[in-house]
Amino acid sequence: MEAQTDHRPALELRCGGMHLTVQRIPGWLVALATAFGGAAGAWWTQR
Repeated sequence: MEAQTDHRPALELRCGGMHLTVQRIPGWLVALATAFGGAAGAWWTQR
């Protein structure tokens, strides 16, 4: 018998009639966002 667990979505957006649910955020997307944020931060501080 499987144990019942409560699975919550990683991201849930509701805007009017639109409802977007993301169950799992991929690791490559987190790495890409982190790299982009670091590059943007370095560019901003060098201005």
